[in-house]
Amino acid sequence: MKNIYKFLVFSSLIFTAYSCEDIVDDINENPNDLTVSDVGENLFLTGGQLANIQLQCGHLNRVSGMYSGQLIGFGALYSNIYGYNFSTGESNDEWRALYGGVMTNMRHIIDNSDSALLRGIAMIIQGHAFGTGASLWGGIPYSEAGNSEIEDPIFDSQVNVYSAAISLLDEGINTLSGANSEPVDEDIYFNGDKNKWIAAANTLKARFYLHQKDYPNALSAAQNGISSAGGDMKYKPGNAVSGDTNLFWTILAGSRSGDLGNNSDDGTESYLLQILDASNTLSRNHAKTDETARRAYYTIDAAGSGNNGIIQEREPQNMVTFFENKLIMAEAAGRSGGAATGLTYLNEVREWLNTGGNLNTSFIGESFNYSPFVVSDFDAGGIENPDNISANNAFLREVIQERYVSGFGMHMPYNDARRLRKSDNAIAVPFVMVDADNTRRAERMPYAQNELNSNSNAPDEDPGIFSKTSVNQ
Repeated sequence: MKNIYKFLVFSSLIFTAYSCEDIVDDINENPNDLTVSDVGENLFLTGGQLANIQLQCGHLNRVSGMYSGQLIGFGALYSNIYGYNFSTGESNDEWRALYGGVMTNMRHIIDNSDSALLRGIAMIIQGHAFGTGASLWGGIPYSEAGNSEIEDPIFDSQVNVYSAAISLLDEGINTLSGANSEPVDEDIYFNGDKNKWIAAANTLKARFYLHQKDYPNALSAAQNGISSAGGDMKYKPGNAVSGDTNLFWTILAGSRSGDLGNNSDDGTESYLLQILDASNTLSRNHAKTDETARRAYYTIDAAGSGNNGIIQEREPQNMVTFFENKLIMAEAAGRSGGAATGLTYLNEVREWLNTGGNLNTSFIGESFNYSPFVVSDFDAGGIENPDNISANNAFLREVIQERYVSGFGMHMPYNDARRLRKSDNAIAVPFVMVDADNTRRAERMPYAQNELNSNSNAPDEDPGIFSKTSVNQ
């Protein structure tokens, strides 16, 4: 593992980012072209942020979309993965992004920068990445990772990595509290706005507490999280001159055209599109909810580059958002106090949706409606409770379904599916995808083959994608 902890890996990351199918392909090429002193610390920030985008929005994100009913693998590689033929080699790029891209660059800033602003940002990015890594793989190296005296770091438990990620976020928040905001062009997320970074860090804390079913702490953290869509953390592709594009668009416009999408010419549609279709028996549309525009915005043409919606060439990709923060609050508050406590937060999301804030200009003119709910809508026989379950469960079911729909393009639906399928099946989105024996569901991503080959502390073989991680037992 030691070879991915060279400080110079960022050079290939920065200078080749926009020419690759995914933005950190070949992240470790030519590690000896420059020395650390040749490069300003702000470029380490950009390098780590690009690597984090790969981890959040790249290949494994698309895989999690397939395993949660958002996407369908129609051909070649993605068809095989959709059928659970998922090799350890498919995790190599994201693993390199986490360790060679995020950790290496962010620790350089944390250990060497005189700027409290940059150090605080670096801590939050690293916390974001390692919390995501814990969610995807389970136990991973952390406490000994990056130590030049340790060639083969141990694998820390999933819970310990989550704790470390939250501690990093707290440290970042505290560091930024004493820093001054100033424009940082190399900060491609928030341009040095410390208040946006602090809010995003609190939403990430809430996310990672939610993953662990710690709902009181999730609610507490979210209260200081992202309060409006203007504070969303997104990957924002630039323009034709810069050459950077939406990562999903890139693969369909290139080598993976036709391999992955959510609908096909023969009428096959993902579960997500089915529940957005007013004519489908699974539809979530009713007098207060019209999903026509969102369904059109989400529909992906797998055949190539003719996509104007959520994977349009320059369409931003969500990473940490206002709607996620409010829906965490809605669920966590609803678990303790039902709709009467959580409804305000759900309706804030619906109010935003009702402005078309989630759509781009190609679809803003299509029909949509998200009228506010009232508590009685969740009572037996109400518009959100036609099957007469408990009012509290009816409310939570709607919150989880909104998370499922709004979270398209994020790891959120996959994380929720694993979190809820055992302990909260009554409120979980009822999409079920099992293996060929009709018995097992995907529970984690495989460890990177490069790590299995090089680290003597790695498992002798990957536990397999059907092995539950500790927080989802």
